[in-house]
Amino acid sequence: MNINKVTTNILKNKTLLWGLEKISQHGTSFSAGTSLLLSLTLRPLAINSTFDVEKENKQYAMSNSICSGLMKFGIIEAVAIPIENAIKKIDNNPQKYLNPETVKSLSPRAYNLITQTMKLGAGLLTAIPKSMLTVALIPIVMDKIFGNKYSKDSKVTLKNKDFQGNFTGRLSNGISKIIDNKSVQNFAEKYKNYDKDIAKHITASTDVLLTSASALRIEKSKDIKENRKRALIYNNVISTAITLIGGYSVDSIIKNKTGKFLEKFKEVNAGNPKLSKYIEGINILRPALIFAGIYYGILPMLSTFLAEKIDKNINKI
Repeated sequence: MNINKVTTNILKNKTLLWGLEKISQHGTSFSAGTSLLLSLTLRPLAINSTFDVEKENKQYAMSNSICSGLMKFGIIEAVAIPIENAIKKIDNNPQKYLNPETVKSLSPRAYNLITQTMKLGAGLLTAIPKSMLTVALIPIVMDKIFGNKYSKDSKVTLKNKDFQGNFTGRLSNGISKIIDNKSVQNFAEKYKNYDKDIAKHITASTDVLLTSASALRIEKSKDIKENRKRALIYNNVISTAITLIGGYSVDSIIKNKTGKFLEKFKEVNAGNPKLSKYIEGINILRPALIFAGIYYGILPMLSTFLAEKIDKNINKI
């Protein structure tokens, strides 16, 4: 068997390339969808399996996971899909939306850096409203799933008109003006070689902002029991801190180990006009799976256990 021929066939597989292109086009949706699936399944199961933790603290942590996944997916999708579709229009017809000088002078890698940042930035832009709605929904989930009653005074509404709108066409024109901006182009050209890390950095920034905003909302919430607030806050902070440290470390190791794979992938698909999109898909896929694997699979039992112990020890002081 010719190993090189088999490897080439795998790396040129149409299904693989199609999947990478879709991840490139819908990176935020892919990350949000992955988070939704794992926040509804793997993370609650892991939290529930944690030993030596009070039942109600587990329930709050599981409710937080469920609400966080639902709100992240719902709100981000409402913002991300129009942005992704608007950028896709520019991708398919740059001459229509961009200045001729931009089409001529802006390198594909710099263009991908700009558009990838805008697509992935949807998570960062929606972090604060997402955290507000997540915390507001926690008491409702505690009531409906775990039978833990909450105050009916608080109202949570999510109206379509607040987050939806048919503005994709206008977005394409607005985004094209950003891409045409010389300062943006110069910045992108300067840092275009860092495009493989942009997904990781935006994910980390979003997680930090989400955790900070959630901690403030939990502290102010009137529907979360006072004696459960600090354990829930500690759980979120510990989860984010360890995820970021572990995620960056593992990602660096994997990135170094897969350097030859990427070079081979580029070589095999050198003549493909969508090569830059496939590489962008790989750069989104890698950190998304690493961070999700740590946050939703490995970490929940540790963070839930530590959060309870820290809370109890502080109460003794």
